[in-house]
Amino acid sequence: MTDVPAPSRDNILTRLAQPAVLVIAIWAIQVLDAILPGSFSVLGIRSWSLTGSFGILAAPLLHASWAHLISNTWPLLVMGGIASLDGVRRFWSVTLLAAIVSGVGAWVFNAPGTLTIGASGVVFGYFGYLLARAFVAPSLGRGIVYAIVAVVVAIAYGGVMLTGIFGAAQGVSWQAHLFGAVGGALAAWILRPRRAQAPGGRPGRRP
Repeated sequence: MTDVPAPSRDNILTRLAQPAVLVIAIWAIQVLDAILPGSFSVLGIRSWSLTGSFGILAAPLLHASWAHLISNTWPLLVMGGIASLDGVRRFWSVTLLAAIVSGVGAWVFNAPGTLTIGASGVVFGYFGYLLARAFVAPSLGRGIVYAIVAVVVAIAYGGVMLTGIFGAAQGVSWQAHLFGAVGGALAAWILRPRRAQAPGGRPGRRP
């Protein structure tokens, strides 16, 4: 096992910039939606419609109103920022997997014809990822750090997350929320560090 140098300041800033890039893109799309005729909402997920399934990737970028967008912005930045510290590629992998699983869940389990848009599925994905990664940490030390982060995140956002699934208001897709959290937890498991083969054929851990 070799020592791994701590990330440089530039690397950390690059990682933290990723959720900001995502949020800026979402806000830019909202501005265009407000300026241009028509509504981008039609590009969202239309449940049980084959053509509506193409909105699975577009839906997280679209919002019904400025209030809807603002409510998603801060958790995207906060929980997305924490998740981004694990690396740029991992951040976007978690984001993509959460968006896909959330979108598929909404498409399958929402009532036929329901239109679903918004980044809340991705928000719930970050929440699920930050909680689940504590159980797949590559070492005891990192596991403790991840567990502490998970507890803080659960205290700060757990109530809101549970309400978003079990007490969602009329017109809010708890299905997208639930499957977003599932997607985030799934990402933590898929992206977990693999055991490396130690000399002599014995399993070891990658540093």
